[in-house]
Amino acid sequence: MSFHSSETHVDDDLTLLSETLEEVLRSSGDPADQKYIELKARAEQALHDVKTRVSHASDTYYYRAKKAVYRADDYVREKPWQGIGVGAAAGLVLGILLARR
Repeated sequence: MSFHSSETHVDDDLTLLSETLEEVLRSSGDPADQKYIELKARAEQALHDVKTRVSHASDTYYYRAKKAVYRADDYVREKPWQGIGVGAAAGLVLGILLARR
């Protein structure tokens, strides 16, 4: 699952949630009204689903980033001079890109 794909799913989920909540707010608001009860249940379920997906996505990205940091740390510990070279090269490229602006 790519970052862009997850971002699109979150956008879609938030749109669904927003539309459902707007529909709830536009309804009569009468607690005895069956449509209101159904819309409220849909809104609660949509909110729960969005929270679950966002939580899962953030956990996944956190663990991926953590693994990448550990791999980079291991690499630098095993090969310190190569790590310094990579850091210097990245700094040089970033400096050149920023100087163009």
